Amino acid sequence: CFYRSKMERKTWAKFHRLKLRRFLYLISPVIIKQNFFKDLNDVLASRKVKYFQLRLKRQSDVKVVNIAYKVKAITKKYNVKLIINDSPQLAKKINADGCHLGQSDGSIKDARLLLKRNKIIGITCHGSKKLILDALTEKPNYLALGSFFKSKLKPGAKKARKNLIKWSKKRTSLPIVAIGGINNKNYKTLRNLGVNYLAISSYIWNNPRLKPKE
Repeated sequence: CFYRSKMERKTWAKFHRLKLRRFLYLISPVIIKQNFFKDLNDVLASRKVKYFQLRLKRQSDVKVVNIAYKVKAITKKYNVKLIINDSPQLAKKINADGCHLGQSDGSIKDARLLLKRNKIIGITCHGSKKLILDALTEKPNYLALGSFFKSKLKPGAKKARKNLIKWSKKRTSLPIVAIGGINNKNYKTLRNLGVNYLAISSYIWNNPRLKPKE
């Protein structure tokens, strides 16, 4: 009886850890609408999101900062890491948890000099082995790879081969973030290949059938 009870406790604990595992890297919609902040609160309440990236390409720095402060209050509430896209300068200004760099956003080294040592710096490497190896010399906190599927956020993005995930994991223990067209029908493929986080935007914010919380 005691043995069975102990095994049951272990099984429940394992299930509970899996249930609470945060594997989503959520990216903001392109346009912040009036109901966004409520939707963001509802989505983060699921406790499935590890990172939230604020990605506003067409807004002024002043507007991004104003939005970022509102977002920061919500991410802090749910212990989600706030990442600012493209700009280490804005990440520093609002004291975000880190920044995400594209290949034209400057070096990881320069971003590290600007931000505190404990801040997160991630970088997009697309589907390129060379970009991955180059990034590893500058010691980012994670690598973003993709696009693995056709993406509404970046319709012109070049497809990445799925075997790149296995290749990358043989060369680094850094977390791998998969990006590009991920939804409820294809995410398990990437998880089974060993990616640590799934970057999702359009499927959450621009889903014609489901609300963001759903």
